[in-house]
Amino acid sequence: MAASATAVTVSFGCTSFSKRPPSLKTRAFTELGFVTSQLSGIKISCDPSVLETTLSAPFKPALQPVARRICPFTGKKANRANKVSFSNHKTKRLQFVNLQYKRLWWEAGKRFVKLRLSTKALRTIEKNGLDAVAKKAGVDLRKK
Repeated sequence: MAASATAVTVSFGCTSFSKRPPSLKTRAFTELGFVTSQLSGIKISCDPSVLETTLSAPFKPALQPVARRICPFTGKKANRANKVSFSNHKTKRLQFVNLQYKRLWWEAGKRFVKLRLSTKALRTIEKNGLDAVAKKAGVDLRKK
């Protein structure tokens, strides 16, 4: 059961692929006009002038950042709970915090501040004031 040292070559137009046995170690030679993959042992050869030209596209992130479902003033976050069916079958689910976007008047800054906070935090702000609650929670209102 000895491994054979023969190589299989397949060509497609200007590019040819050759499958080498995994026992042979290969290196990448870009100056000779071919690049070897270290993972699969496939040798890809093409014109060296094609390798020098690179396509440039502007970077665009795939996903936009998502706001976290946590209240910055109270620290409330989602609770893990069970959804219980009629047959008493339990499946995990999340109970999210009641977060609201609210525009509040900030007396010290003499302007409105748009915040995303829980309804519990809204009641606390109405009772104690925005400055006191923000100072206790460590929230900097100047950035908002």
